[in-house]
Amino acid sequence: MALAGTVHRFQLELADGDRGVYESLELRVARHPSESAAFLIVRVLAYCLEYAPGIAFSKGGISAVDEPAISIHDLTGQRTAWIEVGAPSAERLHRASKSTPRVALYTDRRLELLRTSLEGERIHRAERILVTCFPAPFLRALEPHVERTSSWHVARNDDHLYVTVGGASIDTPLDPLPLFEGPA
Repeated sequence: MALAGTVHRFQLELADGDRGVYESLELRVARHPSESAAFLIVRVLAYCLEYAPGIAFSKGGISAVDEPAISIHDLTGQRTAWIEVGAPSAERLHRASKSTPRVALYTDRRLELLRTSLEGERIHRAERILVTCFPAPFLRALEPHVERTSSWHVARNDDHLYVTVGGASIDTPLDPLPLFEGPA
């Protein structure tokens, strides 16, 4: 018998000064039994940092093989952004980049490890895929604040991310970098 996922509810106050986005969000996020708290945090923060009209988590959750973890669609239903989380395969990134104008990757891995694992693989427009890496100490500081119902204030200002939760403010610089420099 398969283990059921756990639904987490995030009440988020989003203040993205870099993009001029200010929203109150309530997310219900299904956490797969094999999903770590760090991975869940990266998914939620990727949603916040990419927030735009038409954004949605994959209907299939993290086990959906043909869908991005998060996508943004325009009013015609056309996908305009494919947002990956974690360490997707080169084949998946290649397919995403060929089918969608913009691809972004948010991860808890180090960029040099991702690059090494994907080196020599064919990835369409790899130099245009921006990767945001969240440092392990930042994610570890947030992990105790992941509850079934969590209330977070998420702010981005001058390429710096601040998460305020339970009286604590946890922050990290944001420095999205291309997956590879130049054609891969």
